[in-house]
Amino acid sequence: MATFVKAAGTGTGATTGGNGTAAAGASTAAPVKDPSNAAILNQDFYNYIFIILASLVVALTIWRVLIEVTKYVRTTSCLNNERQAYFAIPSSKFASLKKHFFINWSGPLATVCKEVRNRTGILSVVNMVPLFIMAARNNPLMKWLNLSFDTFNLLHRWQGRIVVIEAVAHTAAWMVATVSTKGWAGVQASINTSPLIMWGLVGTVAFVFISIQASSILRHAFYETFKYLHIASAILAIIAVWYHLKIAGVPQIMLVYGVVAIWVAERTLRIVTLIYRNVGSGGSKTLVEALPGNACRVTIDMARPWTFKPGQHAYLYMPSIGLFQSHPFSVAWSEEAEKLDNEKLAMNRLEVLEMRKTTMSFIIRARTGFTAKLCKKAEASPDGKFYTKCFAEGPYGGMHMMHSYGTVMLFAGGVGITHQVPHVRDLVAGYANGTVAARKIVLVWIIQSPEHLEWIRPWMTSILAMDQRRESLRIMLFISRPRSTKEIHSPSATVQMFPGRPNIETLIDMEMENQIGAMGVTVCGSGALSDDVRSAVRKRQHAGNLDFIEEAFSW
Repeated sequence: MATFVKAAGTGTGATTGGNGTAAAGASTAAPVKDPSNAAILNQDFYNYIFIILASLVVALTIWRVLIEVTKYVRTTSCLNNERQAYFAIPSSKFASLKKHFFINWSGPLATVCKEVRNRTGILSVVNMVPLFIMAARNNPLMKWLNLSFDTFNLLHRWQGRIVVIEAVAHTAAWMVATVSTKGWAGVQASINTSPLIMWGLVGTVAFVFISIQASSILRHAFYETFKYLHIASAILAIIAVWYHLKIAGVPQIMLVYGVVAIWVAERTLRIVTLIYRNVGSGGSKTLVEALPGNACRVTIDMARPWTFKPGQHAYLYMPSIGLFQSHPFSVAWSEEAEKLDNEKLAMNRLEVLEMRKTTMSFIIRARTGFTAKLCKKAEASPDGKFYTKCFAEGPYGGMHMMHSYGTVMLFAGGVGITHQVPHVRDLVAGYANGTVAARKIVLVWIIQSPEHLEWIRPWMTSILAMDQRRESLRIMLFISRPRSTKEIHSPSATVQMFPGRPNIETLIDMEMENQIGAMGVTVCGSGALSDDVRSAVRKRQHAGNLDFIEEAFSW
């Protein structure tokens, strides 16, 4: 056991990104970084820097050699050539390169500022289109490109920074030109008397405010406040840009209409989906139960059948907890059953579906704001449970199925187990009926206390009772902060419990020794856990066919 378990009680708890996020694991003890791994990563970083700089030097050297060779050939060829007609004809591509890149253009300050102002203004408006597409939950590019919302969220943030920089440059170019001719008094007069300038400045200020309040520190510290201010500031920016372009009478205003259309269409689709999923047949019904370890279980009886895939998440609205808030959570368990109160005989497929109900369950770990309020209410309720109204929007995600891998390792930290449990059930069922390639399924779950096992006990009991489970599934539980050794006991050879934190590299090596087919390694947990698993998989790319899949949700 000592070969693949790190010492217990040597670290502090680490939290993940997300206020009850869809795929982020809850707090687990942060794995101790291996100094040798850190040294390797640092060395790799310096190697990449060296390669980039060396490539730049080589490219500049080649460019310089070509220029000098051209000059030499031109000189020797024209020594006895009076007309030199060949060299008088320009190369169209090289001429364009010199015109637009190498030859600095200088002109009157007002002219230069006008060109900069116009170009940056157009670019800022044009880039607002992909900016709003990347922010949408129903972005079609996610399915087409097989990229997660987390990836597009990152792209959205960087695209937003580009838009802000271009808007500031647009305003600055106008301001420099005005100061050079009329002074700062002219700038003030233009702002006070010209609606065109006034609305343009309002738009720029709104963009700058968004960039400040969307910084990582403020966003993570005050997420719910950030969200409201972010939406309000974006609406103000759009209104200001629309007025600015309308008064200017420029064709770029059509792009603003496009931005508004994208936003309205996406919001409308979300509302329609929300109504369809939760209205009808008496509506959805929700039970919230307090769990050990500062968590709660939310079980929703949906109004309509819901087709669920492993790895999907849904946004939950609970008006009694947060009136206008919605938060993403992984669907930890989903079941379908016939409605007991329906005595109607089904005559077609639609009526068959209407006679079935879908029950979805979520595990929510208390953080701050919405999740803290929800768990506190559950703890204070009689018997630790209460019924409330909840609306589920989705499903989203579920792009990374593990069916094609002969060997599957699923790592989970804390509440990140909610993402992995549906995969385990899906793979064990597929193994039994011969619909997946998986032959070895290993679940590694790292938790701080044995009481966290209660989060998924009923679902794990169902999985352990599945057909051919013993032949396909092994479960390894690591308790990072056990109160005593008496808490650590292994129920069977296929369900084992260990104190401390796992040695990720050793665990992967053990499975690779008897690897069947390609190996899929997926992780859902803290950033430290994800980094450790990613590093281990990366270093073994030439030792076996391994794929790494990280499930996370940043905001």
